[in-house]
Amino acid sequence: MAPLADLYQLTMAYGHWRAGRHRAPAAAELFFRRGPFGGAFALGAGLAEALRCLRAFRFSAADVAYLRSVLPSTTEDAFFDYLATLDASEVTVCAVPEGSVVFARVPFLQVKGPLLVVQLLETTLLCLVSYASLVATNAARFRLLAGPDVKLMEMGLRRAQGPDGALSASKYSYIGGFDCTSNILAGKLYGIPVHGTIAHSFIMSFTSLEEVQPRELPPLAGGEPVDLPALATSWLGRVCELLQTPPEKANRGELAAFVSYAITFPRDFQGLLDTYCVRRSGLPNFCAVALALHQLGYRAIGVRLDSGDLAQQSKEIRRALRACGAHFQVPWFGTIPIAVSNDISEQSLEEFSREGAEVDTIGVGTNLVTCPLQPSLGCVYKLVEVNGSPCLKLTEEEEKMTIPGTKMIYRLYDAAGHPFMDLMALEEEPSPNAGQELEVRVLGQLGEASKVVPTTVEPLHRMYFRDGQVCEPLPSLPEVRSHAQASLSLLHPAHRRLHEPQPYPV
Repeated sequence: MAPLADLYQLTMAYGHWRAGRHRAPAAAELFFRRGPFGGAFALGAGLAEALRCLRAFRFSAADVAYLRSVLPSTTEDAFFDYLATLDASEVTVCAVPEGSVVFARVPFLQVKGPLLVVQLLETTLLCLVSYASLVATNAARFRLLAGPDVKLMEMGLRRAQGPDGALSASKYSYIGGFDCTSNILAGKLYGIPVHGTIAHSFIMSFTSLEEVQPRELPPLAGGEPVDLPALATSWLGRVCELLQTPPEKANRGELAAFVSYAITFPRDFQGLLDTYCVRRSGLPNFCAVALALHQLGYRAIGVRLDSGDLAQQSKEIRRALRACGAHFQVPWFGTIPIAVSNDISEQSLEEFSREGAEVDTIGVGTNLVTCPLQPSLGCVYKLVEVNGSPCLKLTEEEEKMTIPGTKMIYRLYDAAGHPFMDLMALEEEPSPNAGQELEVRVLGQLGEASKVVPTTVEPLHRMYFRDGQVCEPLPSLPEVRSHAQASLSLLHPAHRRLHEPQPYPV
């Protein structure tokens, strides 16, 4: 795992080794400079993967041989011998628990250990944490827009940046609040619920009811099998009469596809309605098959839309389902879940809310996994102390200045239970207490110090890695997901707002 690094990590490592500084105690911090997507917060993610990588950190003989081929020929052999002995047994890592809300400039991961190893870990940790936190945050924004009751499905496997990006997107969008994924490998590896039914290609492959095989379905309660194509056809006429659509406009290939799928999955029948025409074909065909199934004791589980004006169509479909339920005396029919997909974005969810869409499940792909509004969180990993002396980066850009010294991080809460400030203090400074008046200087605000009195004080960092091992029990993925939602719910609405939020002071 050690070679997951940029070359300059190795050239710097050689420089430290030659200067005899390689074992100097050092500390580095990982943070981002600006809230992503124009918001005030992010969700910290990727910690478990980072710790797993640290535990396996070492250079194999093949790694060392490769490094000999890429480093200058003047590099001393003894350096390569030293690399072969390296591991992370002298490294300690403190971090904010995975899934926690984190803010700009606040370190959510702190690494201490020998200078050479601390610097070698930079690229690895940034790679494992940055995208994980970005996609978890993106997912959290979709969840906040959708509200707590709508089901969110991640379906970005075919759009993601390769299989690794796709698996990470599935995992971290689940942490961010999505309910399930279409990615069966993510389901296998991480235990995320998987969902999916049929695509347009399945429907388009049928042309007539004669192609349906087998044709019979036994009632759920038992008894003689029934010819489902014939039963669905008889229902189609009644449905078209109720919905006032011409029966001849209902595509028979689509009806055959629905019937075939219903015979195959009678307890899990869902119709994709927009292959031909939603109102004149997809909807009446679905209702006919669903009512035929109902006659045999089964319940359809939903419909899906994948094109057109999704909000308007969802309302029309809901009206039709309710009309069928009332007319044919099938009370549950009007509550059949409606799912939508088709390049769903944050703007789509805002439109659904504004237009009162009748949507129960939303599938999101490209705009979730590729994070097009901001493709990188911009995390940085900066040295803050060497040999007990603070390190400070001064630069022409004020934003890129670093805050020196190893720090303790505290979250301050008000009487309503909302966090109102994150406080960074040097390790040797006394811990703040609830009810204590604190004199603070807010980053980015010039002028006098201000005074605050927190109702509750929470130390944010926990030690997760020591002596080459993970030293804190790591929560399961569902537990991290629950923690993320709890962290978000504590935020004041002004800080949780997705557009022009109130800045969160640090």
